[in-house]
Amino acid sequence: MTELFKVEGKVAVVTGGSRGIGRMIAEGLVSNGVRVYITARKADACDATAAELSEIGECISIPGDMSTEEGVTAFAAAVSEREDQLDILVNNAGAVWGAPIGEFPDEGFDKVLAINVKAPFMLTQALLPLLKASGSAEDPARVINIGSIDGRRVPDTPNYSYSASKAGIHMLTRHMAHHLVHEDITFNAIAPGPFESKMMAYALDNPETRKAIEGVVPRGRIGSPEDVAGTVLYLSSRAGAYLTGAIIPVDGGISTHGSG
Repeated sequence: MTELFKVEGKVAVVTGGSRGIGRMIAEGLVSNGVRVYITARKADACDATAAELSEIGECISIPGDMSTEEGVTAFAAAVSEREDQLDILVNNAGAVWGAPIGEFPDEGFDKVLAINVKAPFMLTQALLPLLKASGSAEDPARVINIGSIDGRRVPDTPNYSYSASKAGIHMLTRHMAHHLVHEDITFNAIAPGPFESKMMAYALDNPETRKAIEGVVPRGRIGSPEDVAGTVLYLSSRAGAYLTGAIIPVDGGISTHGSG
């Protein structure tokens, strides 16, 4: 069993790794012996998280803006200077925008789609040589995209570009999985429900709205770090080597309510 879920000695990249779900994933990988590179736009936060996680393992901060071509190119070059191969890429960095229909601005689509859909594709493309160098028939390289349950069901909130972008990253995951399966790289996505994050802070920091959200989750609680980190560990280990093109809801059962 230990060998089945072993990831020790692997090299990973986690975008948006300084906080929220990205940090949960980075900590889970670091604590299981993975050398993890994290990136985020805010250099101070990225450096601080890497310093904290380095107390339990190897975590390297390379700040950057993955929503720009320059940021993707610079980050990929920095990782390539340090590593000959990349075993795990977690595309987690994301953005959200909410506004009533009739008032939704262009920027609310441009920013969200650039970060949530375009950036994961472009970064994966830039790191493809390192992923190909890692992958083998027995132990493929792994790309894990972080989608959302809002890409599988209709949200109650007016976050139109966010739900569209997450549905987009789910489809992009399947598309890339199909076309790159013979390169010994697997592509899967996780569709989280509510977790502690800056994106959810507006609701979870308020005891009343937090209770209301927990009431919508069939499991009756907010997701924990172990829930998402455990899923990533499964996908990254021998246990998940045969899975590709899957969208895994880690949502406490929310997706069972509708057609998602």
